[in-house]
Amino acid sequence: MLNKNKIFSQREVNVIPDVSKALSWLEAHPDALKGICRGIERETLRVQPDGRLATSGHPASLGSALKHDWITTDFAETLLEFITPVDQDIDHLLAFLRDIHRHVARELGEERMWPFSIPCIIDDADAIQLAQYGSSNIGRMKTLYREGLKNRYGALMQTISGVHYNFSLPLSFWQEWADVKDKESGKETISAGYLRLIRNYYRFGWVIPYLFGASPAISSSFLQGRETKLPFESNGKDMLWLPYATSLRLSDLGYTNKSQSGLGITFNSLDEYVRALKSAIKTPSEEYAAMGTKNAAGNWLQLNTNVLQIENELYAPIRPKRVTRSGEAPSDALLRGGIEYIEVRSLDINPFSATGVDADQVRFLDLFLIWCTLADAPEMSAEELLCSRKNWNRVVLEGRKPDQVIAVGCEEAQHSLVEVGKTLFADLRRVAEALDSNQGSTQYQQVCDQLVAAFDDPELTYSARILQAMKDNGLTGTGVALAEQYRHLLTEEPLEVVTEEDFARQARESVAAQKSLEEGDTLEFEAYLASREG
Repeated sequence: MLNKNKIFSQREVNVIPDVSKALSWLEAHPDALKGICRGIERETLRVQPDGRLATSGHPASLGSALKHDWITTDFAETLLEFITPVDQDIDHLLAFLRDIHRHVARELGEERMWPFSIPCIIDDADAIQLAQYGSSNIGRMKTLYREGLKNRYGALMQTISGVHYNFSLPLSFWQEWADVKDKESGKETISAGYLRLIRNYYRFGWVIPYLFGASPAISSSFLQGRETKLPFESNGKDMLWLPYATSLRLSDLGYTNKSQSGLGITFNSLDEYVRALKSAIKTPSEEYAAMGTKNAAGNWLQLNTNVLQIENELYAPIRPKRVTRSGEAPSDALLRGGIEYIEVRSLDINPFSATGVDADQVRFLDLFLIWCTLADAPEMSAEELLCSRKNWNRVVLEGRKPDQVIAVGCEEAQHSLVEVGKTLFADLRRVAEALDSNQGSTQYQQVCDQLVAAFDDPELTYSARILQAMKDNGLTGTGVALAEQYRHLLTEEPLEVVTEEDFARQARESVAAQKSLEEGDTLEFEAYLASREG
């Protein structure tokens, strides 16, 4: 039951900002949203038919993981990552992603792609082979960075998979909304707009794991001696779960770094964000200094002993991004040209899709990210960012709990998650109408109508649906069955927008590019690392 002291009023006690004026503007200027750019990155573990982690290296037929535009690896040799080109058409974007899956499924032989964010059965974390990128300095550095991640946080945590969604609004939006003339002269205004989006994402982005979180359970092999205070239930076999969890991937069990909580990184101005990020990669860590950069045998353990080895080590549910030039750090790219797009990092693998993500999710993210841009977003202190993390934790650990409440910022008042969610969706539907008017369809509105029902009936959420399947068939059994189903589906389907020759050319050219890189290196590895540190 809700506490009687909790009083709800219009717009959920102003939890949701009043966006009515901005929405009225949008309804009068729907063309401003034409030309949204999107990209998807999907990670997936290669597994054996029985659901155990594959032991083979990255398939040579796929090309060079270092230089391939669409198919690479993340932390481990067995952790594939698929990357789409930037696209303005949702159907074409998803067809491209599916073609990558179709091609890879045919190249994997008897191996499958694991359909969950939480890893499959991993008997020995020490046996996980780090991703290998060849003998070039940049390739060796990428592998050493992963060695550092393994030694700092453990290999198991690094095998958790997700989907990243890259999103940018068209220049026409910024021209109409913020009176920007062009990208160069308007880069500070555009960056401020994306930072506003990010602050609202921290405040309200818990709606993503509520709706789409699909990791309410973990394999029993995942803990491997790690202590946890979470009150897991168990089937006594292969699975531990929390009854109301939505996304254990986003909990402290998953991809987090507690040592980063004191860095003071905020999203109020681009200069402040970059300054704090640059400070973090120069700030020594006592814990990592004790580990050292090399062991007694002279083998490398990590790139350096700072809180962050490189900027990408900063764990965040969303990142401001700009395409980097050769040799350029991400933060330097942001200072040079401003924020170009944002990367949403809170999506679990969708187990109900052969590609880990579907059109409904893409359309929801469009709606939500546009809303986050339009809604007022007061500045957030580092303290409020930490408070928002607690809010997210409540949703990822027990978001489907009856009468669940959320807070806003660091305030003590609690609000009904269901009511806040439904209030938000009333706004999102108006955004949907504007987007649909551009396309002469009702697809965005249909997504709103479908998803809002999950607030009154949590059993409609991804986490509830997949947890029931796991309870019926076990985590491994469910994963193996889905992996085999999708393998059969993908290998039988013809390619739609990419040809086999396109894939063959990418493979050839990526191998040649890696070889050229290796032959062109002149610096010794240690000198190369020192030059980057400088």
